Amino acid sequence: MDYQPLLFALEGSEHLGQAVADELGIQLAEHELREFEDGEHKARPLQSVRGRDVYVLHTLFGDEAHNVNDKLMQLLFFIGSVKDAGAHRVTALLPYLAYARKDRRTKERDPITTRYVAQLLETMGTDCVVALEVHNRAAFDNAFRCRAVHLEAHRLFVDALKEKIGDQPVVVVSPDAGGTKRADRFRDVWTEITGDEPPTAFMEKHRSKGEVTGDAVVGDMTDRVAIIIDDMVSGGTTLLRAVEACRNNGATAVYGVITHALFRPGSEKLYDAEVMDELLITDSVKPQREAADTSKVTVIPVAELFADAIRDLHDG
Repeated sequence: MDYQPLLFALEGSEHLGQAVADELGIQLAEHELREFEDGEHKARPLQSVRGRDVYVLHTLFGDEAHNVNDKLMQLLFFIGSVKDAGAHRVTALLPYLAYARKDRRTKERDPITTRYVAQLLETMGTDCVVALEVHNRAAFDNAFRCRAVHLEAHRLFVDALKEKIGDQPVVVVSPDAGGTKRADRFRDVWTEITGDEPPTAFMEKHRSKGEVTGDAVVGDMTDRVAIIIDDMVSGGTTLLRAVEACRNNGATAVYGVITHALFRPGSEKLYDAEVMDELLITDSVKPQREAADTSKVTVIPVAELFADAIRDLHDG
């Protein structure tokens, strides 16, 4: 096997793929994508992959060019073509994993779509899947039979926040009870880096038919900087409710920390929310709504995380 890994970045993911390649000190591998008038497509590598360790990066979030299902099919078919061309091992790098929110049955006869996506990737011959901050870590680990690697952006966020917050006391907040494990993990990383172990808190939240209710807060945040942790934001309603609750319960400042800034229509209100001091997001996806005032939004690059994962996997 050739020592140097081959890294491909599919359409819509080229910018992040180039950043990962730069971190590794390699060139992005070349490929061809042809789209036909009837909606079908063909993708193939433009260089030999025989016997090589191949990494395919694609963020599975729909944008103006390709919807989420188009991107998923592009990834699956490209992995298939690479395996057919003799690749030694193929790893899917997923800054954002589509369908990860539907990881359990909440109603009778509900699908478990996370598992179906895992089966599709495995069927195409994927040897390893690397994903950034999926909605449910346990569901992700259990869905795959091939090797699955879960990346976290917590350290990147903590490094950015500690420069802004300094020695002020903080509280780590989950916007709902289901995210408490994520908040606990962030708290652990904060403690490891800063030496200070902050308390945690969470919001009461009920969602039914797309409507969110509940505004009780469990935990004390009086005279503390509140750091609200969530894996993704779409419309922003839940985050804003949490921000306002933190302010009403005595927080001196409020920071939103969101890994995947999906930002669908209606999320513009996040940028204008005077109650939130700053919003920190990663570049795992391209936000569908941009901020007019970027001074309150900090984008944390995640290329370093994926480059480190490639090094670890490639070197064993």
